[in-house]
Amino acid sequence: MSQFSRYSPEDRAAFLAAVDGARPLRQPDRVSLDGPKPSPQPRQREIDEAAVLGELLHGSLAIDDWLDLGGADSFLRGGVPRSVLRDLRRGRWSIQDHIDLHGLNRQQAHSQVAQFVAAAHSAGKRCLRIVHGRGHGSPGREAILRQLVKVWLGRHREVLAFCHAPPSDGGDGALWVLLKSGGQPRRLP
Repeated sequence: MSQFSRYSPEDRAAFLAAVDGARPLRQPDRVSLDGPKPSPQPRQREIDEAAVLGELLHGSLAIDDWLDLGGADSFLRGGVPRSVLRDLRRGRWSIQDHIDLHGLNRQQAHSQVAQFVAAAHSAGKRCLRIVHGRGHGSPGREAILRQLVKVWLGRHREVLAFCHAPPSDGGDGALWVLLKSGGQPRRLP
């Protein structure tokens, strides 16, 4: 059974009349080599990762972070005498180490603060300065990082107290932080 048998004799005659005198196309005598196809791009994953990064940089805070912010300029852990915070504010503790968080996003800053406090505590350092900035370089000029650093420090069990530094040492763009004693044992002379 040929492939034309299913058509009527009139359709076959019309087709043969239409192709009368046609010749098959010549086969090219060259081989065409296509280059290698590019590897597939995971576009949806790239879009998702960009969205997560945008959320981290510019997204809103979680509800518990908003509740914890409070706007307090200082912190004193429960059970610690108020004189400790007063002495910290008056600069009676010498700054033993500092970190500058300018240019970092939330994730980077959180990681840096956690590592910095842990390293300082294990090294036996008690008084630290954390420069978080005033938020002038942030989108909308909001001081989100300044507030988040306070939340993170308040949750860190090694932190006894913190307060804003005096204007000569960073003002409201920096915090003085007092840690529990611990870490390395003190050497006796």
